[in-house]
Amino acid sequence: MATILIIGASRGIGLELAHQYVEAGDRVIATARDDAGRERLQALGAQPLTVDVANPASVSGLSWLLDGEKIDLALYVAGVIRRPNALTPPTQQDFDAVMHTNVLGAMQALPQVAPMVADAQGVFAFVSSSMSQIGSVDDSGSWLYRTSKAALNMAVASAQHDYPGATLVTIDPGWVQTEMGGGEAPLTVQESVRGMRATLASVTDADKGRLLHHDGRRAAHW
Repeated sequence: MATILIIGASRGIGLELAHQYVEAGDRVIATARDDAGRERLQALGAQPLTVDVANPASVSGLSWLLDGEKIDLALYVAGVIRRPNALTPPTQQDFDAVMHTNVLGAMQALPQVAPMVADAQGVFAFVSSSMSQIGSVDDSGSWLYRTSKAALNMAVASAQHDYPGATLVTIDPGWVQTEMGGGEAPLTVQESVRGMRATLASVTDADKGRLLHHDGRRAAHW
């Protein structure tokens, strides 16, 4: 039985990850920012923790809540999107909302959780996006979101050097039918999560610091 930590499991992909890992017989510790999210996790059989990744004071207590756990697999799933293009600069409010959740929350969680993952010689995966690859950009839509995910990719690749005992990766869940992805997306949440689980189960040392796709493909960051 593996110990799985899911940061950002109130709903959507994070909640489905918790569901599938619990069903597989793993011990799941998962964070939610509100009572409703914690109740959903508890009903699945996961151990809920109260963490709001958009709140630096909340994330800073994560290691205290985990209290020296050995974690075989950790996932940082939290994310938020803003859709304006480069015709208009982002407001400070939008910039803070996206960067705090997508990047700063991950950078605050990483040094708290990565040592626990390294103790188990495990994997720490951060949900990113293939939209963050420069070569895939064909328009400026969602430019703030793309920028945040490119920053997340670089943060994880850079941090890998400080945690050689853990495998740090970013992973693209694909275009998924969530509030963020919309109803036209080709992948259901269940399909995306099944793919990510299979991909993460197959990582090797060669994948350290890299971007993976939910379907197993490996990609360069840029």
